[in-house]
Amino acid sequence: MKTILVTGGAGFIGCHLCRHLLDAGHEVLCVDNLYTGSKENVWDLIGHRRFEFLRHDITFPLYLEVDEIYNLACPASPIHYQFDPVQTTKTAVHGSINMLGLAKRVKARILQASTSEVYGDPQEHPQREGYHGSVNPIGPRACYDEGKRCAETLFFDYYRQHRMPIRVVRIFNTFGPSMHLDDGRVVSNFIVQALRNHDITVHGDGSQTRSFMYVDDLVRGLVRMMENERDLVGPVNMGNPAEMSVLELARRILAMIPESRSRIVFTRLPTDDPKRRCPDITLAREALQWAPEMPVEVGLARTIDDFRRRLAPGG
Repeated sequence: MKTILVTGGAGFIGCHLCRHLLDAGHEVLCVDNLYTGSKENVWDLIGHRRFEFLRHDITFPLYLEVDEIYNLACPASPIHYQFDPVQTTKTAVHGSINMLGLAKRVKARILQASTSEVYGDPQEHPQREGYHGSVNPIGPRACYDEGKRCAETLFFDYYRQHRMPIRVVRIFNTFGPSMHLDDGRVVSNFIVQALRNHDITVHGDGSQTRSFMYVDDLVRGLVRMMENERDLVGPVNMGNPAEMSVLELARRILAMIPESRSRIVFTRLPTDDPKRRCPDITLAREALQWAPEMPVEVGLARTIDDFRRRLAPGG
């Protein structure tokens, strides 16, 4: 049994990771300032004898005794990370410095949840870990894109300078139950709009692509990366190599909610919105024997059921 810290543990991915770690028999300390996370996401875990929730902002130091750290804390949707871009950058950079300092003091292994956004609007397709990206450092998305890139820099500098046992994973578009209802990402946007009979808003002509992965597959990959003893530090892409256009996603979701009276409409494409996004997961397949397993349609059905329950009166 390990004592494991999950920052951002009350967020979408964090709450699923906390449950997985508890099911594996570990003690879990969930840290979240509830800026985008929700205590409702871990409400069922409150009172569990191996679970503890601490409300804390990781831009301030934290002093604990832990064996492993999963650093997930950071707003991850454009609406949330652009609302307070300075705080987003501080969370990515100051938060990483504080968590790396904690890991160094207690000799803990630490995993950084990085993002496919480090590739920006990529000129390489699919994106390999060796590709350095095409990012606008002064655009409206830079607080997140560059914040995460700087966090990776810090992790690798700690690795080279202090021989810290780090792990870095670049996460591609992930979806599933417990996503924020109004987080502005396409899966949650389209499901909520369809369930509320609102217009389904597709940016541009919808030809831009993403790779959608169900959250259970990601959690399995994060744990496998953390536990690997090959000294594979990363970065490692984790995502679904099956590319899908945003318009196709909208049509699929609309077909899966037959009672919806929504129609698809097209809106202006946001600044610096990536045109294509698809991971090369060769490294994850070969080094970790990991690949996503959940069919997108099954994952969408589970996510729609979760959203329908939460949007119902009294849900």
